[in-house]
Amino acid sequence: MRIQELEKNDANEYIDFSKSVYKDNTHCRDASSNTLKQILNGRAKICESAMIKPLLVKEEINGKEYPVAACILCIVDRMEDVLQITFFEALEHKQQAVDMIIEYAKDYAHIHNMREIIIGLNIHVNYGLGLLASHFDVDQSLGSAYNHSYYIDYFTKTDIEQVNLVSYLRDMTDFEFPMNTRVTDRMTKGFTVREADFKDLEKEAEIYTFINNEAFKDHKFYYRRRVNEDLELFREYKLLLKPENLLFLECEGKPVGFMLWYPDFNQLVHSGHSIGVSTVLKSHLHIGNIDKFKISEIGIIPQYQKTGGIFALFKYCYNLTKGRYKYCESGWILEENRLSWSLGEKWRGEKYKNYKAFVIKL
Repeated sequence: MRIQELEKNDANEYIDFSKSVYKDNTHCRDASSNTLKQILNGRAKICESAMIKPLLVKEEINGKEYPVAACILCIVDRMEDVLQITFFEALEHKQQAVDMIIEYAKDYAHIHNMREIIIGLNIHVNYGLGLLASHFDVDQSLGSAYNHSYYIDYFTKTDIEQVNLVSYLRDMTDFEFPMNTRVTDRMTKGFTVREADFKDLEKEAEIYTFINNEAFKDHKFYYRRRVNEDLELFREYKLLLKPENLLFLECEGKPVGFMLWYPDFNQLVHSGHSIGVSTVLKSHLHIGNIDKFKISEIGIIPQYQKTGGIFALFKYCYNLTKGRYKYCESGWILEENRLSWSLGEKWRGEKYKNYKAFVIKL
């Protein structure tokens, strides 16, 4: 086996290999090809402030080389002492190839004086965090990771720290908001919720970025975002998202929080395929059944986190979604984030999928 460092014109080889890993899997959706193409070609906004080094591990069989594992090594200028092993993919029974990637990453990290290596953070939390560690027989929802079960085994070693994450699932068919109107009105007094104005996407992206940077500044895997990076992500889904899907929490006219939720558009996508024009058409023409929505992200500025503002967001979301969907799935939450866990329980959800990220201390 050998490691090959890829150039920009090798992007298709990387993407083709990534797709081939899941070619017979009915639960996986192609969630990364579009993003990978932009990153590998250097056109994604994040590439302006990051070192990107794509790698393929190739194995020689009968005189011909075949890819058996792949990843992108990344160092972002806002997390400059951390080396990331991102967008990892591998065939089964290729521990040697994975060990080669880890050793290559360690050597690279030592040369550049890194303090740790993170596996499972796909450059930024907005691109994905955590390898799937359960529910491998369930269809991949939009915004959530999917991988084979053996991925977790590749990184389960004594010298690698495991960080656990969890999502929640709630059957909404008999759900009622858990507090009476009088109580919630008193708790949410002074807060208002408004839907995003996508006619002024740049302004809304600026508010979204500001709140993110304030709300998650102490998050274990978060680094500050830039508006042009978030704007790029919103533009990717602009034709699918409606103003109701991005809710801003305001206190006396000042934006202090947000909730990003959306229907699980992956339910309109066939296995192995990605969201595209056909998904947009199906959504607008109401072709196909979406019975689940996802609360992907909630961010509230620290001084407003233990107030009634969070209930104002949930109540507004509840009024938008009641009767429209059978299930609600949350995004992943760090196991150590007790505040969010408590909130998930108040929404009366059950723990659902597990995810893991891995940290190698240097």
